[in-house]
Amino acid sequence: MPRYASEGLRNEIGPTAGKLKARGLMPLWLVPMIYAAASFFIGITLPRLEQAYFPYHSGISVASAQAFLSAVASGMITLTGIVFTVGLVMVQFSAIAYSPRLVLLLARDPRLFHSLGVFIATFTYSLSVLLHVDRNGSGVVPLLSGFAVAGLLLLSMLLFSALMKGLSDLQITNVLHVIGDTGREGIREMFDHLDEKTKNRSNRAQETYNVSDLGPVVQTLRYFAAPRTIVKFDIDDLVRQAQKAAAVIVMACGVGDTLVENTRLLQVHGAKIALPESDLMRTIHFGFERTSEQDPKYPIRLLVDIAIKALSPAINDPTTAVQAIDQIEDLLRRLGGHDLDAGYARDADGVLRLIFPMPWEDYLVLAFDEIRHYGADSVQVMRRLRSALVGLVDSVTADNRIKAVQQYIKQLDSTVDRSDLATDDQETARQEDRQGLGLSRRQRTSS
Repeated sequence: MPRYASEGLRNEIGPTAGKLKARGLMPLWLVPMIYAAASFFIGITLPRLEQAYFPYHSGISVASAQAFLSAVASGMITLTGIVFTVGLVMVQFSAIAYSPRLVLLLARDPRLFHSLGVFIATFTYSLSVLLHVDRNGSGVVPLLSGFAVAGLLLLSMLLFSALMKGLSDLQITNVLHVIGDTGREGIREMFDHLDEKTKNRSNRAQETYNVSDLGPVVQTLRYFAAPRTIVKFDIDDLVRQAQKAAAVIVMACGVGDTLVENTRLLQVHGAKIALPESDLMRTIHFGFERTSEQDPKYPIRLLVDIAIKALSPAINDPTTAVQAIDQIEDLLRRLGGHDLDAGYARDADGVLRLIFPMPWEDYLVLAFDEIRHYGADSVQVMRRLRSALVGLVDSVTADNRIKAVQQYIKQLDSTVDRSDLATDDQETARQEDRQGLGLSRRQRTSS
């Protein structure tokens, strides 16, 4: 990993960073508010239009319509409370059983917020229609509005059923697969984007760069604000700015890093003109929590959290740890096919414009160290870890990565030697097994 020690001509930036807030998509809590506002607007508009232009007689008595609409409105409030309670239980259960960091993944499920929005819309619209039943003593019951309330009620029941079905997602196997799928999607989106930039430039993609050869440091961007986490970089925007100034931008921090006061964010090398600090800060998105977007480490972090919690003496569930290793190995194999020692982004002419750190060793440390430490006395976990490491040796092609994985196999042997396992169990723990404890020696030999 290159060192970014040279300061050069420094242009330290603070006021702009201090004013920045986390940027992202529309907050999910606004979704129910939008549903409520839309239903209120439609509720005071549609019945009026219906009475003015579509004066159909529904054939339903005023008393029956009022009873139906009142029951729907009151029932929706009760149902909303039930859904909120279910969502709270799901979040608390996942935090206690799996990992506190998994709460964010469940709490951001758009289905929950859209369901709450539909429930609130049904309640609000029912009350609005109720106001137009027998309006001014006309004895008229709005027909189209009544059908609309019935449709919203049916939709609410379907969404409630879907949420109840979602409780099965709390099963450990489903949770692990959801986290793994999130990591695979993030890897695919991030590296496919970078690979597309370097398509037909395979030779250049293998080059490495010494930061000292990129020209003098003419600008240094520092962070001066409350602690925040880097959520993602706008790579295309950074490349455009660097191309405009004929410069190379070297990121000192990676996605997922937490920034504190006076943290160096990036340095600009060899620029002909100074880049506006506000434009540079616009390309870096901050948040209070890490996300899997541009951060393949985060899904691995969640999987490791689940594994080491399962290995705690209070739970003692090594099979869950083995299932987590299954997902971790798959993510590492996918990562192993990409250039991770440093991320390189180039402009349309193939000129290097951006470098950001993604060291392979960091992924190995994150994926294996804690599980190896807490699972040292579990034969099942040791065998599955060895199988994962041997599989990585076979799947990666770069010599330096193969050496790094082989070094971890040696560390795994040392861990087994220092464990409290009996001699026979230590010999068993040194064997690889994709099931942990599922394949006999004869089966492994034949396979």
